[in-house]
Amino acid sequence: MKIGVIGFGAAAIGFIDEIKDSGNEIHVIERSPDIYSSSISGIRSDGKLFVSSSMGGEIEIPLETQKEVVNFYLDKLDEVERKEVKTGISFDRNSPFFEKFYSKGFEPVNAYFYHIGTDKLKNLLGRIYDEFSSYKNIKFHFGIKVENIKLEGEKIKVTGTNFEEFFDYVVVAVGRSGHGLIKTVTADHPELVTSGNIVDVGIRYELPDHAVEKLNAEMYEFKVRMRAKTGYMVRTFCNNPSGKVVLEEYEDFVTVNGHSNSNGSSENTNFAVLCSTSFTEPFNDPIGYGTYISKLGNILAGGRKVILQTYSEFLENKRTKRIGRVKPTLSEKNYILGDINLVLPRRIAISIAEFIEKLGEVVPAIAYPDNLMYAVEVKFYSKKINNERYKNLKFIGDCSGHTRSITYATCHGKIIGRMLRGEA
Repeated sequence: MKIGVIGFGAAAIGFIDEIKDSGNEIHVIERSPDIYSSSISGIRSDGKLFVSSSMGGEIEIPLETQKEVVNFYLDKLDEVERKEVKTGISFDRNSPFFEKFYSKGFEPVNAYFYHIGTDKLKNLLGRIYDEFSSYKNIKFHFGIKVENIKLEGEKIKVTGTNFEEFFDYVVVAVGRSGHGLIKTVTADHPELVTSGNIVDVGIRYELPDHAVEKLNAEMYEFKVRMRAKTGYMVRTFCNNPSGKVVLEEYEDFVTVNGHSNSNGSSENTNFAVLCSTSFTEPFNDPIGYGTYISKLGNILAGGRKVILQTYSEFLENKRTKRIGRVKPTLSEKNYILGDINLVLPRRIAISIAEFIEKLGEVVPAIAYPDNLMYAVEVKFYSKKINNERYKNLKFIGDCSGHTRSITYATCHGKIIGRMLRGEA
């Protein structure tokens, strides 16, 4: 059987690991020019893994399978690298923080965390690639942007930049950044879509390490969510102790993100505050909505940049003209000082302000006036795909709309791989 794997990230890794010994002819098609070049994504930046039954995706994945995936990645590190992996437990029931957050209306999310660090990922990915490419039945094709996937009888045609191939079986594993391809394919095959009308819009928040030192020391990553008065669900995401704020690159716009090296990158902590936004008919383009807001931010920032504002001036609806005690970790060439309120929809801005104020009631330093806010951060969710519709076309990982993490995406790939192995 000739198998095409579109994209080489967490989901693809899980899938290939399951079928590499099957004897099938496997072609991995990746738009990046090589294994190390890519726009930012979880598997190429930060490398944060977790085991949890309450976050990471919409499908149920046994904890044992999640642990198997975590160990798969940790086993690719050498002995010294493994010792440098940061671990933590978000809101163990014995945590003194649990009741503090709960009493203020937050829902604390329990998870076991393993942070590999951006600096370790190059070697980790290189070892995975070397292992897979050593198989004679696995061939990698770099620098190819897949533009369409069409079902033609029993075959599937994959077309892209100077590329056209027919496969017996295709797995699409393009992550959230591949939303353009997913939109194209589902427009041709609307029967694949089961649902999907959600996008997360928010900001990246930055403050000194010492302000959240106890929280970071206990958990490494704290996960809480809360229903704001607006009705929006607001949550923290991707906490990076001693981390840096970075740009997340898309083809025609940029957003903001964060990461951290294994031994830290700065004296600041950053995390996202995101509002989950869903829509009702007739509107059915949440990706377009998030893209529009992102582009508006870039326009106001004068190009492929984001807007930076102090927390107090965000509350006062005043443009920030100078920063205070907290120094940005994002390069100055990548932001302008401005007013985020000109970009974020009003309900989202109100929800974020309420959420941070509530966080400040638990950890006062989180609401210090000169803490920094970068806008916008957007998490796109693909439309949820029905993987039962076609026997030989599957969507795995974050592009399927069913996962949103390295752990769950890799697990999803393994599950589909095991299904195929049983059918082959």
